[in-house]
Amino acid sequence: MWREIGDREAGKLRPNSFSNRIKSNRIQTLQLSNQKEIVSPHSGSINSLQVDLTEGRYLLSGASDASASVYDIQRGTDYEGGGVISKHKSIFVVDKQHQNGHKYAVSSAVWYPIDTGLFVTGSYDHHIKVWDTNTTQVVINFKMPGKVYRTAMSSLATSHMLIAAGTEDVQVRLCDIASGAFAHTLSGHRDGVMTVEWSTSSEWVLVTGGCDGAIRFWDIRRAGCFLVLDQSHSQLGRRPPILQRSATIKGSTSKPLSASQSSFAKARTPQRKHSNGNGAKQSSVGKNPVKGSMKQRLHPGMLSSQDRATAHYGAVTGLKVTDDGMYLLSAGSDSRLRLWDVESGCNTLVNFETARLQTSRPIQLATSPNSPLAFVPCMTAVKAFDMWSGRTSLTFRGHYENVNCCWFSLQDQELYTGGNDRQILVWSPSRLISNEDEGPAKDEDNWSD
Repeated sequence: MWREIGDREAGKLRPNSFSNRIKSNRIQTLQLSNQKEIVSPHSGSINSLQVDLTEGRYLLSGASDASASVYDIQRGTDYEGGGVISKHKSIFVVDKQHQNGHKYAVSSAVWYPIDTGLFVTGSYDHHIKVWDTNTTQVVINFKMPGKVYRTAMSSLATSHMLIAAGTEDVQVRLCDIASGAFAHTLSGHRDGVMTVEWSTSSEWVLVTGGCDGAIRFWDIRRAGCFLVLDQSHSQLGRRPPILQRSATIKGSTSKPLSASQSSFAKARTPQRKHSNGNGAKQSSVGKNPVKGSMKQRLHPGMLSSQDRATAHYGAVTGLKVTDDGMYLLSAGSDSRLRLWDVESGCNTLVNFETARLQTSRPIQLATSPNSPLAFVPCMTAVKAFDMWSGRTSLTFRGHYENVNCCWFSLQDQELYTGGNDRQILVWSPSRLISNEDEGPAKDEDNWSD
């Protein structure tokens, strides 16, 4: 660490690079926190976790006992061990006893992206409810056609206030908070939609994963999906950076053609088609005189060959778009993790190490923008995979039963996990100083002696 500080002071290391390197080193030392404890009021399994995107201070949880709760993760309510261990009790809980509470399990709980004054819950009682945080009252109530598996709101949206809902119905519905009505209905899946995720590069792009094994990309401004991922379409690894690709393209275009290449190009130049006496062009046998190819005319998501493509052999149980919006991580009931290139729609063929995943319910994945790590609930543990090698970098064991959700807090580099044991665990960077960090301190002691 002292080397990075020296390079930063000397101007050899840019501020962003210095910050990313420090954060990446902190993530590598994540362990079960012995200084922060979340006191869970839930009597059922934890299904959803999210820290607000504005302040990074309030944690929202949803559980199968039909309750949702909010915690202040920066200011503890009680302290133990001489003030070393801070306990964080819930600020408030909305449950079955609430006059407008859910009747069955809360499967999803998300914050309104730009303000902590609202949060959204989805439940197995076929309802999506928008809550006022200050009054703990329901502002808007949406009646859905089936169980709600997952809800999501875009963190980039400035032109809409839409809640994407994945339910056991085949259609994806977009609920408009501004009007209190359904804005869109997206049809294409052949079974229930278990997970939904907004793009992190465009406020108009929505990604959905269904029980039919399909992952579909939607532009909500137009009808039909524009991309269906196919696991058989692949590319090896990540694509090169933009600067490197542009330099390669310039180099290839600037090279002059050799004599053999120029003669080959002349031989391949198309000949003009001869017209008959009436002046009409002769069309080749067996081809319909239709202007433009069918692939250009039809929407890619509507082609019969692409419309039945599958991304997993089974239901898609989890989706997570990277912060740059270039890659998509998916998990399926086939216990497979796949990394997709969003631009090309290809499977990058990253061979993730074998991991057991839950097959009967959606799981919440998390990624770290400062390091290429993906946090995946794997039964009773959470594993951090390197997204480019597929190897297990870290393993977090602390839950007594299956883990359902995890959320990585960028502000403090902390990981929050929730499971069937009704516990919310906090994984924080180690505060122990390494030998390398103790170097200057030891020298100062020697000088003092």
